[in-house]
Amino acid sequence: MSDSTVLPVIDLSDLDGDDTTRNALLDRLREATHEIGFFHLAGHGIEPALADGLVAAAREFFALPEADKLAIENIRSPHFRGYTRVGGERTQGYVDWREQLDIGPERDAVAEVDPDRPWEVLHGPNLWPEQVPRLRELALRWIDEAGNVGRRLLGAWAESLGAPADHFEDAFADPDPLLKIARYPGHDRSVTDQGVGSHKDVGALTLLYPEPGSTGFQVERDGRWVDIDPLPGHFIVNIGELLEVATGGYLQATVHRVLPPPAGTDRVSLPFFLNPGLDRELPAVELPADLAAAARGVGPDAHGGTLHAVYGLNALKSRLRAHPNVAERFHADLLARFAAPR
Repeated sequence: MSDSTVLPVIDLSDLDGDDTTRNALLDRLREATHEIGFFHLAGHGIEPALADGLVAAAREFFALPEADKLAIENIRSPHFRGYTRVGGERTQGYVDWREQLDIGPERDAVAEVDPDRPWEVLHGPNLWPEQVPRLRELALRWIDEAGNVGRRLLGAWAESLGAPADHFEDAFADPDPLLKIARYPGHDRSVTDQGVGSHKDVGALTLLYPEPGSTGFQVERDGRWVDIDPLPGHFIVNIGELLEVATGGYLQATVHRVLPPPAGTDRVSLPFFLNPGLDRELPAVELPADLAAAARGVGPDAHGGTLHAVYGLNALKSRLRAHPNVAERFHADLLARFAAPR
């Protein structure tokens, strides 16, 4: 059973307003993320043409012959980059019904991974489709611009919680963002009833840009699933587990999922995950007394395991669980250490 709801709308351009406008925005941001954990974001400054161009390039890629897409399949990447075929990803152990490209910062692979820094296996180059050369430029531009939006939001969050605007800045000096370019093919749900299963996001915050007119995104509230319909030109924003840790549970990562579209249809979605550097943790926020009294403590991750302060441990745990084929091929030694609940 699900219900529809209207999320709050946060206009990021209000940060540039007068003191009254700015303070009202900070209050609204704090309340929305404490009470719901999700909101629509307007005033982010990303040009509609960039969003339209990236969605069009994504559709061009997904329309390629299967062999061309599999040429950059993530099974070729020890860094979990590249293409995942339909049914190739897991959430909560169950098959997700989408195909996607995982794109992160363009970095050289670490030649010899430090056992005390196992997340270094995630550093490495992306895999790009030769047949759609513009996808690389558009995706990397999206990562840059969405990252700037996310960092502005983090500064606003810090201020709304009584901390300086630059409270989180050092952790994001060399961030490790992730962009997923995903396509959800419609089906009759005979294989699985999930596009992406219920989960929380492991990083700091997520900026989701759904293709206009798409449906199926749901948030769990008070034990029921709530449909969230996108607004044209807006992001849907949610906090990740790292902000839950940093605020002692005053902000809590919210469980959400995506249902598959009807048979004979499909949709494209651009979830962008802003994360600190793999070896960094978000500094704890010293909350004012009234906010601290409303903090709910830090819960376990969606698997019942420990939430780690260092982002790289959460990221590695998530990738190992989500892509067992890549993990088994390249990182069998890490599976037992990090993939099981702990």
